[in-house]
Amino acid sequence: MISKALFRFQSSFSGKFSLRNYCKMAMGDQKNDLTGLMMNEVITKLEKWAPLSLAESWDNVGLLIEPTEDMPIKNVMLTNDLTEDVVQEAAQKNANLVITYHPNIFQGMKNVTRRNWKERIVLDCIKNNIAVFSPHTSWDNVEGGVNDWLADAFEFTESKPIQPRIENPKLGAGRSLVLKNPLTLMQAVESIKKHTGLSHVRLAMARGRNLESTINTVALCAGSGISVLRSVPADLFFTGEMLHHDLLEACQSGTSVILTNHSDSERGFLDDFQEHLEKVVFDCQVKVFVSKLDKDPLITL
Repeated sequence: MISKALFRFQSSFSGKFSLRNYCKMAMGDQKNDLTGLMMNEVITKLEKWAPLSLAESWDNVGLLIEPTEDMPIKNVMLTNDLTEDVVQEAAQKNANLVITYHPNIFQGMKNVTRRNWKERIVLDCIKNNIAVFSPHTSWDNVEGGVNDWLADAFEFTESKPIQPRIENPKLGAGRSLVLKNPLTLMQAVESIKKHTGLSHVRLAMARGRNLESTINTVALCAGSGISVLRSVPADLFFTGEMLHHDLLEACQSGTSVILTNHSDSERGFLDDFQEHLEKVVFDCQVKVFVSKLDKDPLITL
């Protein structure tokens, strides 16, 4: 099911538009004879949709692993986190590019050996001729990206970045929402669970509130969002994870909080974005699929 944010983007095309018709126009019915794209073409198309300049200054985005052999990329795998299991999955499915939302290389490596799992990932990607690209916060801050996907858990009359970019106020970190209709906290919980596909979320109610208390405004940010959400006036904070004292500060200051676990606030975007990436961003020249082995390390028992 396509997100409201991506639907708004696609609706900007003139005439009757559908992803299926777009691919027919681009490639006819040749579903199994993909032409592929060279690495520089892939990066150009990815940056056209979400420029790396949108990423936060502390982030590490872009092409993180470049294979030794320059060959057309025909199969691309999306993952939230790049683990050893995901690398094996990519190799088995002949994916020669992995787009990992979280960068697998974040801080400098002093060695590349088989003693450490992160270093083994680098070696195994090179061995299997798999390139690795990470967009991370550039996909958070772009219009139609991860934070707009999170916002689609609600019906709203207004959505704007909490930290807008000077060059374009529609771009930036987090989202501040004014709801179309008031929701109870319990309705907000159910709406988020339905949108993310999660069976459980965590709720911290603001002082003096209960499950029937209503909310009119939401401030949200994918991942660990307190650096963006802190001091934002809102009835509800919605993010992946928060430290205990930040959670306590929000609740005592009159803001309830819903948490999903860090990567569960991001992972669902990949399923939503897969078809758009394959057929609009990549012009039907590559096959894009989402990892089946990528998952949040935390489970609720």
